[in-house]
Amino acid sequence: MSHLLTISLVISALHLALPILMPMLGGLISERSGVMNIGLEGMMLIGAFSAVLVTYFTGSPWLGLVGALCSGVLSGSALALMTVTLRGDQVVASAAINLIGAGLTAALIPVIWDIDGLTPSVAKIPSIHVPFLEDLPAVGRIFRSLSLVDYICFALVFLVWWVLFRTDAGLRIRACGESAESADVAGIAVVRTRFFAVVSSGVFGALGGAYLSIVTLDMFQASMTQGRGFLALAAMVFGKWRVWPGALACIAFGFADAIALRAQILWRGIPHELLIALPYVLALFALATFVGRASGPAGVGKPFTRA
Repeated sequence: MSHLLTISLVISALHLALPILMPMLGGLISERSGVMNIGLEGMMLIGAFSAVLVTYFTGSPWLGLVGALCSGVLSGSALALMTVTLRGDQVVASAAINLIGAGLTAALIPVIWDIDGLTPSVAKIPSIHVPFLEDLPAVGRIFRSLSLVDYICFALVFLVWWVLFRTDAGLRIRACGESAESADVAGIAVVRTRFFAVVSSGVFGALGGAYLSIVTLDMFQASMTQGRGFLALAAMVFGKWRVWPGALACIAFGFADAIALRAQILWRGIPHELLIALPYVLALFALATFVGRASGPAGVGKPFTRA
């Protein structure tokens, strides 16, 4: 066990948790506004692919990150158009985003690079060095492994919490999720608020995908998210649509994934497939245990039609 619980494990867990944490925040914003978003997996795939595509042609992973965020705006706008503007079924629309994300990205790889399954390697976002932090005993290695994107992601957790629960804008978002009709009577622009929330969820989902492809790795592989968008939804439900409990659930999933990867080396007698399934088993356990006690926003999933 001492060989398992190391600083390296903590570093790995953080890098595995952030691609779940970002879409969790996006799903939280969307569902707090009243729009169910189960399309985070597709948004992550589109973001991961866009990041690699732009990085490949420009040579700059930072431009790749911008490209991923722009793709998040597009995928979020598509979902918002279908669910908020046209008042389509939110589950069906989200499933469409997932199908498009998985199918389109896999189909474009051989078209652009003439190979199947994965793209060539591209430049990735490097870690940054903060002298005071990286010189700290024991935990200095953790800070040496972090990039600027990691610090931005950590800051975004606090920012989302502050906006949702400490500002008038967050109050309007939450009011739309509890009762769109009452929010409308109070003078809140429900359609505009929900549209913005869904687009924001697309941006956060794309950021999680880009983290995988140009921060953790340096390429895109078909279906590389491996269900992390759904793990983000499980973390959101486990956290009862709150930021900090949801973030802790994402970190727990990250540790489960990191332990599974390390255990494949240390405990070769355990079946590989069982270890890989560990984070998803944990997610199922969390949902089975807590989903009955969790209650989301009262108006989530209900389209708004102004009387």
